[in-house]
Amino acid sequence: MKHNDKRKKFYGSITVSERGQIVIPAEARKDFGIEVGEKLLVLGDLDKGIVITKATAILRMIDGSLKAAKHMEDFLHGNPGQQDAEE
Repeated sequence: MKHNDKRKKFYGSITVSERGQIVIPAEARKDFGIEVGEKLLVLGDLDKGIVITKATAILRMIDGSLKAAKHMEDFLHGNPGQQDAEE
């Protein structure tokens, strides 16, 4: 399996301020299209660490999951393709 190293980047290190604030490096903001005022989510796993992601990315993922679940439900009820006709 070949992976594309150009898709993986190190943006530097950050320091947490006394108020718990961090600054996302400019290159990372540019690469991920993070604009002033944009909502980000902080997710965590106490064993593995934290992830910061755009709220819109999670909403797209949830929307895709709901559509896939609807397709699966239609299939299980013997109505494959029903969703496609409605869209």
